[in-house]
Amino acid sequence: MDDDSRYQAVRSRDERFDGVFFTAVVTTGIYCRPSCPATTPRRANVRFLPSAAAAQGAGFRACRRCRPDAVPGSAEWNARADAVGRAMRLIGDGVVDREGVAGLADRLGYSARQVQRQLVAELGAGPVALARARRAHTARVLLQTTRLPVTEIAFAAGFASVRQFNDTVRTVYDRTPSALRAAAPAGGRAGAAEGGGTPLRLAHRGAYAAGAVFDFLQRRAVAGVEEVVGARGVRTYRRTLSLPHGGGIAEVDEAPGAGGGRWLPCRLQLTDLRDLSCAVERLRRLFDLDADPYAVAEHLGAHPLLAPLVAAEPGQRAPGAVSPEELAVRAVLGQQVTVGAARALAGRLVEALGKPLGRPDGGLTHLFPEPEALAEAPLTELGMPAARRGTLRALGAALADGRLALGPGADRDEAEARLLALRGIGPWTAGYVRMRALGDPDVFLPGDAGVRHGLALVGGGPDAAERWRPWRSYALHHLWRAVAGPTRGPTRPTGHAAPATGERTR
Repeated sequence: MDDDSRYQAVRSRDERFDGVFFTAVVTTGIYCRPSCPATTPRRANVRFLPSAAAAQGAGFRACRRCRPDAVPGSAEWNARADAVGRAMRLIGDGVVDREGVAGLADRLGYSARQVQRQLVAELGAGPVALARARRAHTARVLLQTTRLPVTEIAFAAGFASVRQFNDTVRTVYDRTPSALRAAAPAGGRAGAAEGGGTPLRLAHRGAYAAGAVFDFLQRRAVAGVEEVVGARGVRTYRRTLSLPHGGGIAEVDEAPGAGGGRWLPCRLQLTDLRDLSCAVERLRRLFDLDADPYAVAEHLGAHPLLAPLVAAEPGQRAPGAVSPEELAVRAVLGQQVTVGAARALAGRLVEALGKPLGRPDGGLTHLFPEPEALAEAPLTELGMPAARRGTLRALGAALADGRLALGPGADRDEAEARLLALRGIGPWTAGYVRMRALGDPDVFLPGDAGVRHGLALVGGGPDAAERWRPWRSYALHHLWRAVAGPTRGPTRPTGHAAPATGERTR
């Protein structure tokens, strides 16, 4: 895409490119998202930058009308498996805030200088500037949507000191924190949500098939760790979170934001506010909020076999995971059994080895077991074959000692190879983990029973999937959706098993 094409996108206010690039106006010193409703600037006065951090580094401040720092993250970082894509996922998870640039470089297997050079070449900003832009955005959101004290916001956003927080806010937004808070829309700030917690908005790009996503999560919700409450259309997904500085509980609503806004209402209860940005990033991965539904629909909708499914479910997503390690364990538990059976096994595992919450919250009672707890456990309470229990222990040991890394910066090919090297893990399990835990948008599981049934429904064979690259994970979800259909009736507590759909361990 050249600058002339970018300018045409700006002239047409094309929201498909929000987050893909940013428009900086040299005469005003402001940068915007391409879809900004303000008067289109003259071409001679416009610069195009690859990231909000690059715009801030060049001395531009965020537009107060379109709020470009609030756009969903670029879908490119989900698709890319190279060092830059891995670095962006790690920065989003807060690694630079917690471990510094040296920690980021160590996780990527490069020197700090190499990481700096690659990020600047592609994004116009290094890791420190990118992390700073992320902290500034979190600070603005908290200032304008909550009544948290300014000092708490400073540390919740990841700043090392209140002075650093004040300086950054003034530099990025050309306002003091107090002035930025005062500029919030009337009634925009909220106190603690009912039942406690910090209310937030999880923005997404384009259409969002919330019903399909919540159906998917409801069918797999593990008692004690997750629950879905409320009637279809107004459900709330709730779960416990294990985070770098403590634990937490997240609630995300199925119904869109007020006025049909392109965001999902969310509430977070955290034992340590420093985990707020990390928790938000992990929820974004779970709900696949940084996806590009325009690109996915354009590609998959052009294929006759999938076109009816794409038209029937606009904004289909490929849900990820808040914890890659948890997802890997659940994938092994689900081998060769139905969704309901896999869910029941996971519930027994949570009850036996999960860490109890200090106080139950509705149906939430535990954190999911840590890998270390699995490595030496007999697991006899699961009632599984000895070989499968051995696979779980081997997986727990590999995750615990670092031989297997599944975090946001993991190399997908290497992680898949190490999974396959573990006795009892085959292509289906490794592929499922790669799709959900590692966020790969181009995974297909030809051996999955639900996929085979879905292909039969649309009149295709496994070879058809080659034409669906690079979005085969989304095609797979369309096929699963066609087989399973929507959840019917009121949502029940997660202790009730969902009807088996015949698919293999989803």
